Amino acid sequence: MELLDFVHLIKPIVLTDGYKSMKKYNHHGKKSTYYHSLKVAYLVYKHCLKKKRKYDTYEIVRGALLHDYYLYDWHNKGEGHRLHGFRHPKFSYKNAERDYGPLTKVERDIILHHMFPLVIFLPKTKQGYIVSYYDKVASFLDYFKK
Repeated sequence: MELLDFVHLIKPIVLTDGYKSMKKYNHHGKKSTYYHSLKVAYLVYKHCLKKKRKYDTYEIVRGALLHDYYLYDWHNKGEGHRLHGFRHPKFSYKNAERDYGPLTKVERDIILHHMFPLVIFLPKTKQGYIVSYYDKVASFLDYFKK
């Protein structure tokens, strides 16, 4: 039942053309931004189930799905993607707001602050810290797990 609930949460976003386009953008190692973002969202979802916190599960999963919704391959240096690690949260936020908005305060915090501690801007919500943590876990797994 748990996996079906997760699929039900993510379906409105992952079935859109914009989100599916993330499959073509390389992110970590050979993993796409689509794969990575789904992994982060699922890890966050499992965390929420395990901890039984009173978070809005839809909101935190949605923020996790959209945290890297910047829609380009940052490895193509000649295309103006300098300082990607610092700049992409803002691109992701603008794209997410345009395609899936309006976003909640929590979703906005998750997307804009998920790169902590690389950027000095701390998340303002517990959900922001949770997604930031699982983003690092998923990134590690992207590079080192087959």
